Amino acid sequence: MIRSDIIRGHLDSMILRLILEKDRYGYEISREISSRTENRFQIKEATLYAVFQRLEKKELIESYFGNVSQGGKRKYYRITSLGKAYLTEMVKEWKETKEIIDLFMEGFE
Repeated sequence: MIRSDIIRGHLDSMILRLILEKDRYGYEISREISSRTENRFQIKEATLYAVFQRLEKKELIESYFGNVSQGGKRKYYRITSLGKAYLTEMVKEWKETKEIIDLFMEGFE
């Protein structure tokens, strides 16, 4: 299991990327993160909702209530055009960061 502080700075990008694919609700995002990381990383509910609040405040996502399901109305999140532009910049930044770190870590095991 990876330390959460390693990933913490990238949670916004991870969540925006998932919401870019389709509108999603909180539990679905949490499950998808666990699934895609083969359970190597799980996001805590409090952390997830703190990220939602931060992204909404920056107008990178917006929320709406979906239809009533078994557990009541679900709050869905969709990415805004500002969020798409922000994610594009974050991807560029990540690629450059990864290249720099790879320069130092390649060949070491």
